[in-house]
Amino acid sequence: MTFRARVDKVLEFFLVVLMSTLVLDVVWQVASRYLFGNPSSFTDELATFLLIWVGLAGAAYVKGKNEHLAIDILHTKLSPINVVRMMMFINFLVVVFSLTIMVVGGSWLVYTRFVLGQLSASMQVPVGYVYMIVPISGLLMCYYAIDDISHLVKQHKSFKQE
Repeated sequence: MTFRARVDKVLEFFLVVLMSTLVLDVVWQVASRYLFGNPSSFTDELATFLLIWVGLAGAAYVKGKNEHLAIDILHTKLSPINVVRMMMFINFLVVVFSLTIMVVGGSWLVYTRFVLGQLSASMQVPVGYVYMIVPISGLLMCYYAIDDISHLVKQHKSFKQE
């Protein structure tokens, strides 16, 4: 099993745990509100935090599987070698965005939330933990994009040899 396959499996398991927890949280929220008449105070906030984590970790997972939304009109009009070049450029842009915005910016966001001691309203947990998924997801997206670039470079070399 390759390293990428292991990362995929860990991320899949993590997402299943997050989604299961999110479903249980929302079911408990509905049950406590309508069946018991006493709504739970933390479930709404927990659902929000879990949704943030599912969305960003899911984005990294989908990037790794190359199943993200894409407009592929240009792909059909280019030669195979130019498609490879374009995909290398797109993955380069993903690395630049992920590193600058998600990893650097996200790390700064997490750091400032911890330094300021900001706590969530209901659960009283440090908000830095909530935002920690931003740089983690950015690192995963960087890894996937760099791995894709390395495969595309090999593909590009094989086109040039033909």
